[in-house]
Amino acid sequence: MTIKADHRALYLQVIDRMKQDIAAGLYKEKEKLPSEFELAKTLGVSRATLREALRLLEEDNIIVRRHGVGTFVNAKPVFSSGIEQLTSVSDMIRQAGMEPGAIYLSTNEAPPSEDDIKRFHCEADEAIIVIERVRTANGEPVVYCIDKVPSKYLPADFLGRKESSIFSAIEESGAVRISYAVTFIEPIGYHDEASPILECDPETALLELKQYHYDEDDRMVLYSKNYFRADKFSFHVVRKRV
Repeated sequence: MTIKADHRALYLQVIDRMKQDIAAGLYKEKEKLPSEFELAKTLGVSRATLREALRLLEEDNIIVRRHGVGTFVNAKPVFSSGIEQLTSVSDMIRQAGMEPGAIYLSTNEAPPSEDDIKRFHCEADEAIIVIERVRTANGEPVVYCIDKVPSKYLPADFLGRKESSIFSAIEESGAVRISYAVTFIEPIGYHDEASPILECDPETALLELKQYHYDEDDRMVLYSKNYFRADKFSFHVVRKRV
């Protein structure tokens, strides 16, 4: 069945039709789509119109194009969350009915970098705790996390603990409470360090989240850089009219 003309641009109609066909199961997850020639003929549009629609569908992570191989339907993200609230990765995984876990790669104390001194407004001789870990869902790696915290905000025995929630450890003394975070999200392709750790195919995109956590006195107490598998996670925000 071809696209029926309406008042909207043709490529927008193609996008809607492709989404409907994917939702209906005509094109299944990880399945290769027909060639551009076949799709354009089926939809009754030019290949230029089809290419623009496919470009936007790829930007929305609905399809993925593999050079020299073809175009495939992306798997739907298993985990989805709004970013209005500070929800832990573990909670997102539990809400999907899976068991969260963590693999600690390293936990070290190090001098602050120039960026750390600017972020935390700390002195050059203050120690920074750097935690590197992989978050898992039913044993499968899904998020690669790098967290930095000034050691003064953590219990003295933190480095000796096998596993500990960073939020809980920071708030353990009662002197510091994380109140809010500023988050920056950027879609990226293959990452030399994160992608192998997350056991990603070269074509699997990642979402890089940088989060700056502040306490009630607007002091930055935690910096996090997280790499999420884009085929597993999606994030959204609710915007209200003012």
